[in-house]
Amino acid sequence: MASTTGRKQTRRPTSPRRGRLAQRPEAGESGLQRERGRIRTRFGTRGQPEESRAAILRAAVAEFAEYGIAGARTDRIAQTAKVNKALLYYYFKDKDALYEAVLDHVFSGMRERVLPVLESDLEPREKLIEYVSQYFDYIAANPRFPRVVQSEWMRVGAHASPQMLRIAREYFAPIYAQMAKLLREGAEKGQLRPVNPLDLLPSLVGIVIFYFSTATAMKALLKVDPLSKERIAERRKFVLEFITEAVCL
Repeated sequence: MASTTGRKQTRRPTSPRRGRLAQRPEAGESGLQRERGRIRTRFGTRGQPEESRAAILRAAVAEFAEYGIAGARTDRIAQTAKVNKALLYYYFKDKDALYEAVLDHVFSGMRERVLPVLESDLEPREKLIEYVSQYFDYIAANPRFPRVVQSEWMRVGAHASPQMLRIAREYFAPIYAQMAKLLREGAEKGQLRPVNPLDLLPSLVGIVIFYFSTATAMKALLKVDPLSKERIAERRKFVLEFITEAVCL
């Protein structure tokens, strides 16, 4: 019998079919899913522009509401948004540009919420109540917005800035025009008292905005949570009843 000592042992080659089976993807896994599994895009990078930009805007709203534009710091905003400052400046060239984007975010959301109501075919009385409801609900869902906007009002001196003029033209003017039309038609139909929009609109803004902008002080002084679900519901009911009694016939 021949000795096997020193004989070179050879490994049996893997069947091509078996090799292919070993690399076969799991059932139901698409090529796109496999690609996503190989390349994980980290949050806070340019690979997720919409998510990163939205996170920066949310953090900026909180920062500007708390400190105003003068005291706000972009490093805190970046840290809260979980992005680096280079990425923040990639989307917004400086703090003023970021603040202007925040104002656009606030006012565009409000316009999208209330303008469809004002342009609807509802009767004037019903339309006014629905407008106030939508306006209140928008601010209640975003209670930091009033403080962000107030800091801009406080910056405006004797002459409005170009930024504020643009915001007034793009966001306030369409709403004011529709509200003036609503009040005129309501008075003509006997559904609303004759009211000057220059008087009603500032009053309406005040009755809604002031409550939320002073929520922190009310909580400290009155030992209640003005932003609790129950308190918000009570305030909403009061505002609607107040406007109804003041304007509607």
